[in-house]
Amino acid sequence: MDRNSNAYTFLFVVLLIAVVASALALTATSLQPEQAENVKNEKMQNILGTVGIEVARDSAQIPFDKYIVERIALDNNGQEKKDVNAFEVDLKKELKKNVEEQAFPLYIADIEGSKYYIVPLRGKGLWDAIWGYVALKDDVNTIKGAVFDHKAETPGLGGEITQMWFKKAFDDEKILDESGNFVGVSVVKGYQGGDNKDDNAVDAISGATITGDGVTDMISERLINYLPYFKNNTNVKVAFN
Repeated sequence: MDRNSNAYTFLFVVLLIAVVASALALTATSLQPEQAENVKNEKMQNILGTVGIEVARDSAQIPFDKYIVERIALDNNGQEKKDVNAFEVDLKKELKKNVEEQAFPLYIADIEGSKYYIVPLRGKGLWDAIWGYVALKDDVNTIKGAVFDHKAETPGLGGEITQMWFKKAFDDEKILDESGNFVGVSVVKGYQGGDNKDDNAVDAISGATITGDGVTDMISERLINYLPYFKNNTNVKVAFN
């Protein structure tokens, strides 16, 4: 074949594309186990972070097994779904189902005799998904800690939900009002409450109202599904409505 012909050039390009595509596919396939391990470790790291256990991602397994004493998948009535592995529940997929069909993962931690309930979160920010975890103290009202992450929020604006100053604002906030009714925690633009931990609100990120609203919504929308479990499985007497 004439190397200067159009046919030769076309065939060369096709073969080159095929070789590169095969190499990329092989590389992606070979990296899948490592990627899955990294996702698992990061998940454990974030869950532990809500209860003040800070560990490197690659070192998360041992403390996770030590401090997370129960992993439960619930239905929306607070009953355990014994055939579901809580750690393997993918909220991205669950949120596409009707609430009656969803599984709600719950992690229970024991830190030096203190019990904490850790709930996974997922919602919608300005541009794409946001997610995280929130840990409740054993009064199932007071937040121990929270972590947040996002797929595509704007750096310096909505992307600030990952920053420590924003996450720390949720420490010791309440999810119930003074009457014991569930209200969640709102991210409020122009918040003037200072260090008040009983007003169910934290300060918003300047210029990131929609992302803040997304955080507010996902906390309320996810936590409300756990109220039947808390009502029936804790000694706390509160007016969950």
